[in-house]
Amino acid sequence: MFIRTAALLLALLTLGAGPARAADKLTVLLDWFVNPDHGPLIVAEEKGYFAAEGLEVELIAPADPNDPPKLVAAKKAEIAVSYQPQLHIQAAEGLPLVRFGTLVATPLNTLVALENGPIKSIADLKGRKVGFSVGGFEDALLGAMLKKHGLALSDVELINVNFSLSPSIISGQVDAVIGAFRNFELNQMDIVGQPGRAFFVEEEGVPPYDELIYIAHSDNLGDPRLKRFLSAVERATQYLVNHPDAAWAAFIDGRKELDDELNKRAWRDTLPRFALRPAALDTGRYERFAAFMRESGLVNKTPDVASYATELK
Repeated sequence: MFIRTAALLLALLTLGAGPARAADKLTVLLDWFVNPDHGPLIVAEEKGYFAAEGLEVELIAPADPNDPPKLVAAKKAEIAVSYQPQLHIQAAEGLPLVRFGTLVATPLNTLVALENGPIKSIADLKGRKVGFSVGGFEDALLGAMLKKHGLALSDVELINVNFSLSPSIISGQVDAVIGAFRNFELNQMDIVGQPGRAFFVEEEGVPPYDELIYIAHSDNLGDPRLKRFLSAVERATQYLVNHPDAAWAAFIDGRKELDDELNKRAWRDTLPRFALRPAALDTGRYERFAAFMRESGLVNKTPDVASYATELK
């Protein structure tokens, strides 16, 4: 009996001494260049949480931020980081994209004016100039915020400032901007001694929404790698919350270009906004925002939420 048991153990050890199983590769397209918004992804990579799930994850910053959803829809990549408002538009257009996880669980978008300027409330915008970067959605946000204060888009002059949001306010080109991220532009303005006054969209007539989400092709929702990916991201998010300084050190490891005052402040301000349960889905929240998109004229129809947002089981 002893000999047979020893022989079995030897056989098992011999099998275990073979080559390790190769990790499953996964391509994740980011929404933009690497920044603190991507904290859980970078930490999951640096702390080995992806590897612990048997994943080899390649994070790719796009040349064009409009490309990631298109590439996932074309099955050129498994996952893209995208935006909930954008997903509602894509769903109405019939693109085969589904939200299966959340990265940043609150809006980052704000309406910003100079703190020491003439805009003390949204009502003060009447007859003023408001800058924007991306037409359509930002117009709808601004329209909803103005409506709450008895104004309409026709009461302001809209000016396309491209991506020069902070500079356009500081230079006096415009009196306010819509589309400024509360974790970046506000810090940029403060660093140069021109602090901003923020009006938060979710407090001014816009339903709350997820700023950043993970999307996949609808055909690939049964891919077991997606659940393992979210498991690693959740573990990384918990580490971020529990050890923000150590997580920051992991984030900038090998990325010294990110180690500056702006990113340090953005890191601090983004931490409480990461989804602690990235797989969880609030269907009612998505339904309310879909109704807002339809009422704002951004989409003509609102498909059933289950067709473009899911919680993996």
